Amino acid sequence: MFENNSAASHLGSIAYFVIALSLGGFFAFSAVQGDFGVIRRGEIEADSKVSQKEALQLEAQVARMENLTHRLSDTFLDLDLLDERARDILGLMRHDELVID
Repeated sequence: MFENNSAASHLGSIAYFVIALSLGGFFAFSAVQGDFGVIRRGEIEADSKVSQKEALQLEAQVARMENLTHRLSDTFLDLDLLDERARDILGLMRHDELVID
């Protein structure tokens, strides 16, 4: 009877070890490849850098468009810009100009 209890204790220790090893493996895997793991964090940081670059490009485009809009507004009219835009949109040219294709 004493040996049987020792065998049960030995099996309990093995079961505890297997469960602990399984949980440790699961948490290690999750820490590396899970939704909040190291690999996902790297992907998010890379996406963040790309988004920041796109935001800077869009801000530059917005600033350019605001400048052009201001230059064509009622309070400030840039005649050279107006002439350029009218020619570009209407496809017109002056008699003293040459067009090179």
